[in-house]
Amino acid sequence: MEQMLIDSAERILRDGCDKALLDSAEAGEFPQALASLLIDNGFDQLGAPDSGTSGDDAYGVLRVAGRFALPVPLAEWQLARVLGVSGYVSVGRMSADGSSAFGVPWAQQCERVIGVSDDGRARLFTVAQCRIEPEAHLAGESRASVAGDSEPIDAPADVFGRMALSRVALSVGALEHVLELAITYVTEREQFGRTLSKFQSLQHYLAIMAADVAAAARATDAAIVSLETERFPLDVAAAKSRVGEATNRVAELAHQVHGAMGFTHEHQLHHFTRRLWAWRDEFGDEVFWQQRLGRHIAAAGPDEVWPFLATGG
Repeated sequence: MEQMLIDSAERILRDGCDKALLDSAEAGEFPQALASLLIDNGFDQLGAPDSGTSGDDAYGVLRVAGRFALPVPLAEWQLARVLGVSGYVSVGRMSADGSSAFGVPWAQQCERVIGVSDDGRARLFTVAQCRIEPEAHLAGESRASVAGDSEPIDAPADVFGRMALSRVALSVGALEHVLELAITYVTEREQFGRTLSKFQSLQHYLAIMAADVAAAARATDAAIVSLETERFPLDVAAAKSRVGEATNRVAELAHQVHGAMGFTHEHQLHHFTRRLWAWRDEFGDEVFWQQRLGRHIAAAGPDEVWPFLATGG
């Protein structure tokens, strides 16, 4: 099932999510046609009860979405369906007092917004009854703060971790594509009569990037496998931390590999690196999740550090 969904998502996004669409989304235009196509094909239902799909399917498709820098709130729709909320819905991180949600993608295009808190609570905001403060994240995509009355909704205890994992899955896809762009560039570009791939310094950069991408992907796989288990809060913390660290190095080295070309608006690299930096900070950056891991290890005591690292105990 998962491979079939991945292949279908790749076909749709290869045809519909190009640089022109990304540029228009960053200018504030919601990609309605692509959004409708994804919904018509049921990608918003992945992982929802009675959908015949699993969390593996949902996060696998989000990884594909990251390879294309998808500017549609697919992860938010998927979580909404898991919580039994239909229609155009978005999700943001909720304030401690539950009065607002911030960092909400495309709030103006939604009927309702789900706010999720760090401690796992969730509340439903009706957009028409709320104050909306439009913003944008680092890549220029629509984000907003939504404030007003809301009502509590039932949510799994790991709802915040699920949204963090969505950013991890998107980021791994983007990291993989950034690495591919760098390899293609040094393979095709020539200087002093030889391709850039022959220069030892660039080979070193690519090796570092490849190691980071592989480690980030492995941490992500472990978090997805542990979904709905007691281990999940720790595995998602490790994945969000590791992917954040990989983002810092891979994005920097990718721009160094591409040289001046990678800093131009005409090149596609910036669509991915800026989203990587934005996703890194959404639903907790690496410091936030490292602190959670640190508190768990400190509470367990020194005798439990090795079992925790080696066996997941």
